[in-house]
Amino acid sequence: MSAAAPDAPLPRVDAYEKVTGATRYSADRTPPGLAYAALAVATAGKGRVTHVETAAARAVDGVLLVLTRFEEHELRPAGYRLSGGYGFQTLQPLLDDRIAYRGQPIALVVAESLVAAAEAAALVGARYEEKPVAVTLDAPGAETLGQAAALPQPMFADTAVGDADAAFARSPVRFDAEFDVGAQHQVPMELLGTVVEWRGDDLVVHECTQNSGAVRHGLARQLGIDPARVRVVSPQVGGGFGQKTWLQSHVGPLAVAARRLGRPVKLVVDRTQTFHGSTFRPASRHRIRLGADRSGRLTAAVHETRQQTSRHDLFASDFTSVTARMYGIADFRGHQRLTRTDVQTPGFMRAPFEHAAVFALESAVDEIACATGRDPVALRLANDTGTDPVTGRPFSSRHLAACLRRGAERFGWAARPPRPGSMRADDGALVGWGVAAGAYRASAGPAVARLRLAADGTVAVEVSGHEMGQGLRTAIARTVALDLGIAAARVRIGVGDTGGVPQHLTAGSWGTATALPAVHAALRELRARLGAPDEGPLDTVAAAASTAAAGRPETVVEAVSLPPGQSARAADRLRAGLPAPAGPEYPGFTAFSFIAHFAEVRVEPDIGRVRVARVVSVVDCGRVASPVTAASQIRGGVVWGIGAALRERSEPDPRFGGFRNADLAEYVVPVNADVGRIDVEFIDVPDPLVNPLGVKGCGEVALVGVAPAIVNAIHHATGRRHRALPVRVEDVLA
Repeated sequence: MSAAAPDAPLPRVDAYEKVTGATRYSADRTPPGLAYAALAVATAGKGRVTHVETAAARAVDGVLLVLTRFEEHELRPAGYRLSGGYGFQTLQPLLDDRIAYRGQPIALVVAESLVAAAEAAALVGARYEEKPVAVTLDAPGAETLGQAAALPQPMFADTAVGDADAAFARSPVRFDAEFDVGAQHQVPMELLGTVVEWRGDDLVVHECTQNSGAVRHGLARQLGIDPARVRVVSPQVGGGFGQKTWLQSHVGPLAVAARRLGRPVKLVVDRTQTFHGSTFRPASRHRIRLGADRSGRLTAAVHETRQQTSRHDLFASDFTSVTARMYGIADFRGHQRLTRTDVQTPGFMRAPFEHAAVFALESAVDEIACATGRDPVALRLANDTGTDPVTGRPFSSRHLAACLRRGAERFGWAARPPRPGSMRADDGALVGWGVAAGAYRASAGPAVARLRLAADGTVAVEVSGHEMGQGLRTAIARTVALDLGIAAARVRIGVGDTGGVPQHLTAGSWGTATALPAVHAALRELRARLGAPDEGPLDTVAAAASTAAAGRPETVVEAVSLPPGQSARAADRLRAGLPAPAGPEYPGFTAFSFIAHFAEVRVEPDIGRVRVARVVSVVDCGRVASPVTAASQIRGGVVWGIGAALRERSEPDPRFGGFRNADLAEYVVPVNADVGRIDVEFIDVPDPLVNPLGVKGCGEVALVGVAPAIVNAIHHATGRRHRALPVRVEDVLA
């Protein structure tokens, strides 16, 4: 491959390995002497386990261990992430007799084969003292409390600017309604899989995680050993989408089992158990009050929320930080509440708060447009702002208006008749066109990058970050290739491995915006070390030969990057396996990525089936570091939005706890037949305030606004509003 031309798209560098099956994930590891583990889980939704019957399990041929309880000297809790810990929840199963949720592990079985382990786990029985369960927001026994009072920290405070209630009361046009978003699960194709292996006193963990640093330090805390003795390797996460952001509850017990046996042990958590044993998007409810004048200028907004959490942890919400900034509304009040229920602790799922919050807000904005007789695109443009209403600071960049205008032109929005139900397809289906905007914070974290210029002129890059299929490797390879003027094939990339540089959590759409500035800084250091100009092509082969002649077989440089306003303490948190993201508020400015989605739906009037015929999405995410993989991210987010709007919902079981549709047979996700044409365009204007490369995230903002664009299109087709997700056939026919 020749050197990359300026701004030339680069194909995904790991595409061949992925499509041929050569890529290896953690569960593909089979070290010599490997034993296999399986979990037995509670069938009670709440209470206490009084007896675990293991005789039948131990009798299965090939069973090596059946563990039902760990002593404190063997295994300690890793701590909850919001309390300075490393686990996705406070509760560590198998340390006591408490049952907090259905599906909680009650035994770990290890055997010579996976078949024997699974058979034995199915034979583990238990008796319980059961208590009534509450698994929904409105269930008897669910406890609701104000988030700001329960978590008295600035990051969890309510948002208030001006006097929204008074402004709403005097607004001539008012909207007031509730919106419901059901619980959802990430269901990544790659299951939670772990292989642990002791090498003397050192522990090596192959784990599909978005946060190998937290796994390393969390395991060290659980096992009472030095973090330097733990190496976590996660070169390919596979799908994560937030499910794999923290230390999972099974990893510590697996490490203890491997130490007892003196053998490596593998556990792949089955699909149903992931629904009950890891995080999920919690159910939430949103009351939106919007005030406007008769021209459609928004004068007031009140956003009150309630989100599900667990009994043992408070998973804080952050819905109102995005709704407060979507438009130039001077008077805004946000109030967030949490409802304790009998589930495992929820967590992040792609656009964790923004998806639900913007569904509610953008549905309400569409209703204001109808009430004032304004075109929905024109109304959004009229309420655009260049100033953050919360802080009063300018946005680092904000091209939402350009997204709306370009999207409208590409979609053909000018031909849309305003009256609902006025468009029909040739086959008689009702046709609807809808629009919605979206935003997601432009965050970044501290990172370390190490570059090695080898004797053959290749460049090896180690950097803080994890490859989750979002194309991080491709973005890094393209950045290095363009900077040095070399072929991308001459760049070797290492990510997700604590045996190299410290690893920061990759989530929140900050992976690229965190890793690339560190790589950029290391490239500057490499050039300085070689005495090369700061810009322009670099003959790496000649440079390597020159250093070899000077007695150095390779040139190694390292650089640390920090987002604007961060101190060295952030780098200390990075090295301790703790997250340290900055944004959206930075010194002097606020930073977000923005998007506009236009959707066309076809509704079959007799059966109520909704098809999304086409979507146009235009994105403002700063400079596009990797056009090929960025476009893939947007298309994937749109597909996810189709599922969120029309298909996906985790159905809680109010009788026994847990979720009733805990598999891919009944947790319905979009298939190819559900997905029409998706056109993607980028504004592609660098944002130099956020980092030297001008890049912002696009993976999360891709989802924000898709659902309301579809639901608004359904209203345009049918004349009926829908205020709960997903919108299913029975809702359309109701």
